[in-house]
Amino acid sequence: MPRTIPTACLALADGTLFYGRGFGATGVTTAELCFNTSMTGYQEIMTDPSYAGQVVTFTFPHVGNVGVNPEDDETADPVAEGMVVKWDPTEPSNWRAAEPLSDWLARRGRIAMGGVDTRRLTRAIRQQGAPHVALAHDPEGRFDIEALVAAARSFRGLVGLDLAKGVTCAQSYRWDEMRWAWPIGYARQETPRHRVVAVDYGAKRNILRCLASSGADVTVLPATATADDILALEPDGVFLSNGPGDPAATGEYAVPAIRGVLDRSEVPMFGICLGHQMLALALGAKTVKMNHGHHGANHPVKDLETGKVEITSMNHGFTVDSQTLPSDVRETHVSLFDGSNCGIRMDGRSVYSVQYHPEASPGPQDSYYLFERFAEAMDRRKTPA
Repeated sequence: MPRTIPTACLALADGTLFYGRGFGATGVTTAELCFNTSMTGYQEIMTDPSYAGQVVTFTFPHVGNVGVNPEDDETADPVAEGMVVKWDPTEPSNWRAAEPLSDWLARRGRIAMGGVDTRRLTRAIRQQGAPHVALAHDPEGRFDIEALVAAARSFRGLVGLDLAKGVTCAQSYRWDEMRWAWPIGYARQETPRHRVVAVDYGAKRNILRCLASSGADVTVLPATATADDILALEPDGVFLSNGPGDPAATGEYAVPAIRGVLDRSEVPMFGICLGHQMLALALGAKTVKMNHGHHGANHPVKDLETGKVEITSMNHGFTVDSQTLPSDVRETHVSLFDGSNCGIRMDGRSVYSVQYHPEASPGPQDSYYLFERFAEAMDRRKTPA
């Protein structure tokens, strides 16, 4: 039988090549390559702003089988540069599907490829670290291999790169949509108890929904918001969102703002993912690049204060160096995969953060208490004993 001509090529910076079948948009993109071990949620992953600058390879083979729908987007458009999967997406089989994954990717300008040995690719990432790659899709199967390898090698990488400014909101806005619930879907928060300012470094919509569901009237500010901008809204609490890129680069402008709020106010503060790293930097710690990061929905994290283990969703390529935490900052959570830091809090203040994503609900409710803790801290401050 004649062999099918490959219509997609993934070129690694070391010259390794993977061929497969392209779908979605055509063209070439360069990025860092990471792998995600989640069995569901490919649409949420592709629209998670924390994946800016990255191509995602999925270790689970059934990607695309439930299609896509507008309700599951975490932001307006896909942010991940592309995807690599083992099997070509099938026709969607789900009552919520609005269109096939391939059509959605093509319409949103994102390149994808199937037919790849993703186990081999994942092993390469684990052994060598997250590589720089060029991903190409050409229906005619014409690839300039030398140019693709050169493009992969020229990708500057994520170290030192501030990507939050590229995914943050252009201006402030209010948010009152709550978590999805059967049978009404997304309800509105009509009786909020707290005013929360959320600093958007690349916020996922479901995080904002969880804040609203916990009783917050949420005002979202751009990543470049200053302490004056935040405090001018007289918040009961400040939230620091997830986001992409090197935390040290984003910290050039985010850390002074966070320090300003901490120095001038006693309001509770809660951070997730990049927001966790921003808080750690503001408190005096440092961050480091990981070999291949944590990306998936099956990551066990231990709460050091309660002894409980939570099954969490993670997406980060940098981590807080727990050895650099100052004496008044306590490590609260650690990864049971590699012992890396997953949470901190300040002694004597309602200021805390976690590296993982409690809003993603892989547990499914293991970590929602963090939003309730934030709400309770705001309640206590408004009604002191």
